[in-house]
Amino acid sequence: MYVFRLHDPFQRAQLAIVALFCSLGFQYATWAARIPALKTDLGLSAAEVGVLLMAAGIGAAVSFPLVALLMKRLGSRRLALLSQLALALLLPALAAAPNYPVALLVLGVDGVCVGCLNVAMNAQGAALEVKFERTAMARLHATFSGGSLLAALLASGMTAVTSSVMAHFGVAAALLVLLNASAWNGLLTEEQPQEAAEKRTRGGRRSLPSRVTLWMCCAMAFGTVTEGAMNDWSTLYMKDVADASAGLAPLGIAVVSGMMVVARLFADGWRDRWGDGRVVLLGSALAAAGLAFALLSGGVAAALAGFACVGLGIAAVTPCVYAAAARQGSDSLTLVAAMGTTGLLAGPPLIGFIAGASGLVWGFAAVAVAAGVVALCSTRIRWTPVGG
Repeated sequence: MYVFRLHDPFQRAQLAIVALFCSLGFQYATWAARIPALKTDLGLSAAEVGVLLMAAGIGAAVSFPLVALLMKRLGSRRLALLSQLALALLLPALAAAPNYPVALLVLGVDGVCVGCLNVAMNAQGAALEVKFERTAMARLHATFSGGSLLAALLASGMTAVTSSVMAHFGVAAALLVLLNASAWNGLLTEEQPQEAAEKRTRGGRRSLPSRVTLWMCCAMAFGTVTEGAMNDWSTLYMKDVADASAGLAPLGIAVVSGMMVVARLFADGWRDRWGDGRVVLLGSALAAAGLAFALLSGGVAAALAGFACVGLGIAAVTPCVYAAAARQGSDSLTLVAAMGTTGLLAGPPLIGFIAGASGLVWGFAAVAVAAGVVALCSTRIRWTPVGG
């Protein structure tokens, strides 16, 4: 029976790392929820809003060299705490931005801090699994979604009370500082095993990424392409292709997101029973087959069933790949995380390009192919059992 005991070292460390994952989802969803207000306050066009949204993603994508350096200099614990605190302070900075260029700069820095926290918190999650020989990464990723949900609820409540973005972001920043304080004493100071560190350098030089790391990068990129495309395009597919009513169309994203959260809550048990490699292989194959079924069958019911398969199947991919990359060392983890960000950035525009040229059905067919590529990559990755 799972019993929560704060004096248990594993539970204490897990709770601290949960605060990091929750913080990242909370911070991102907080400012994203107020994009309409920021658009009005800064007098932005729709195109300028698009560039503003890209600024954070580009900052995260190009942060790889800096994150790799900081991981070596600071370690995952200090980097996580510092980047999380910086993300808290960037919220009021964004609210106070006097013009568009300053807002772009703030979100660009935000993206760099997101890249730092993403790598550091996943390194902490992997260290937790190694130290205590217990799976936890999937549940940690589920709390990211929980943080996004909390941010949405706070945004709704604050908007009902005041129209001030600064007031909203000030409250959110205070909550993030509290999460930072709660994580301070529980985070792990241990780094990855020495043999992983030795793989990163040879004769004092940084070595090129290994073949296994490159397969992990490929799996992460195509896995996040699948996630990002489903999040951004499922509602439009429901409306324009499945002919769903206005009330049913949003159920597409709700089904995908809901199944991902549920799957991540249970995925660590699956990892214990079947191993990471089999979970990723079967899950990504299920996502590809389910989406192909939806496209071939047509209709609302088939679409929802297929989307549920995608959410269920793809949910454990990123936690498992992050855990495997962390065991290869911080350089591998940082590169894999950068490829994940690239997949999230590139996926939705790529699907949009395909949809514009051939139709949305072909765009979603490309998503199914992406999930299939993840399954292929999973057979080329060396999956080390937790504690192995």
